[in-house]
Amino acid sequence: MPKITVDGIDYNTEDLSDNGKAQLASLQFLEVQMAKLNNEVAVYQTARNAYVVALKAELEKTEPAKAE
Repeated sequence: MPKITVDGIDYNTEDLSDNGKAQLASLQFLEVQMAKLNNEVAVYQTARNAYVVALKAELEKTEPAKAE
């Protein structure tokens, strides 16, 4: 009997109404999608960090701009 925990209370998923089961399925789908997006963000942050490092290396090759 599969269980879920909501606000610290365990529920048997078999006891859910059809609407409750649909809500649970939607929630589970959403959790998977959010995990995928978080993984994508991690990839983008890694790429961003690499671009920052590359830009700093290029900037070090040039003269600093003079403040006016």
